[in-house]
Formats: sequence, structure tokens, C-alpha cells
Amino acid sequence: MSIWSRITEALSALTAGETLASVFDKLRSPPERSVAFTIAVIALGAKMAKADGQVTRDEVTAFREVFQIADADQQGAARVFNLARQDVAGFEDYATRIAQMFEGQPEMLRDLVEGLFHIAMADGQYHPNEDAFLARVAEIFAMDESDFASLRARFVPDTSPLPHTVLGISPNATFEQARSAWRKLVRDNHPDVLVARGLPQEAVAIAQKRMIDINRAWETWSGKSR
Repeated sequence: MSIWSRITEALSALTAGETLASVFDKLRSPPERSVAFTIAVIALGAKMAKADGQVTRDEVTAFREVFQIADADQQGAARVFNLARQDVAGFEDYATRIAQMFEGQPEMLRDLVEGLFHIAMADGQYHPNEDAFLARVAEIFAMDESDFASLRARFVPDTSPLPHTVLGISPNATFEQARSAWRKLVRDNHPDVLVARGLPQEAVAIAQKRMIDINRAWETWSGKSR
């Protein structure tokens, strides 16, 4: 069964009058992590679409920056988006419920913010309102400021990610310290590891871009250190 079929089942379980926010509470215990992750990214992505004022853009195309969506599953993805867009709950309420759903799983919350960065940049622009939106979501998620700054540096065109920032090391780190950090990041961010902790297999774009950025940072660092 595809993840979109499982999402459809989760949405079908909603009773009359319930909102998408109710899904977050139901998935919380015990959460089906990949379904919860996908719904959370699309739901917050829908709220973010309002933040930049570009609600007419093709959101399904934006979601393709994060998820592989077969033509037959586009309707399911669109339904999640429309439920979130129509829900009277604000994005902060969504973010709070999602933070509770993934309590004790900071890596999943960071993955989620990274997915939102993919969506924010799908139209090639990074709107100030999107920046404020993402910063507030990261704050609700209790995400480390340096982690958020690293994500923003990787995604926003006007910034050039410093290799030590991507590798999570001091600018004065030794070659061995940098290599050790790079190897750990490669191990921790292998696609199989990400899927094991709940990242949907359909969200390959996150893993692919992250590995590209990690390896590029190492190549830049090691090249300057030789």
C-alpha cells in the first residue's frame, strides 16, 4: 500500500466536523511516522503558501520538490493541502501539535523543516514572510538556532553555506575533526537510516540534496586544508 493510500485512510477516519488538526492528535499515539511526517509537511506547506501570498501557485508541483507523487496520487496530496488551507486553525496550532506528535524525535522535526525549505524554494524565491514563518515553526519545534541557520544557508540563493556550518564543526577544526564529522554525517544521513527513523521513501529529495550538500562541504573544506 502506498503512503498516499495510508494517508487517505487516515483522512477517511475523520468524523463529521473534525479538522486536519485532529489527525495529528490521532497519529500521535502510536504515530505511523512516515504518514505523520508527510501529512505534517503538506499541512504546514499549505499554511506557508498563504504566508508568501502565492496561494495560486501549483502547490502539487511544490510538493514534488519533496515527495515523489504519482499521477494517481495527486488527488490525495491535494486533499491534504485543501483541508489545511480551509482549516481555521493557525499554523502555530499545527506546529504545536506536530511538535507534540514527534516529541523526543528532534531529527524528524528537523527533517520536516528541511522539507518546508524545499517547498518554500520551489518557485525560486524566498519571501520574507516565508522566512518569518519557518523561523517561527523552528522556534515552536525547539530547533537549535544554528541548525536553522545552516538549513537557511543551504537553501537560500543569496547565502553561501560555509562548509564548517554544514559539517557542524568549528571554523578552526583540524582536518581529522572535519573528516570525522563528515563521515558521521554520511552515516547518519544515509537514505536507509532516514527511512528507518520515519522519513517516507517517497521523500527522496530531502536525502539526495542533503548528501550532495554534505559531500560538497567536505570537498570544499578538504581542498582548502591540503
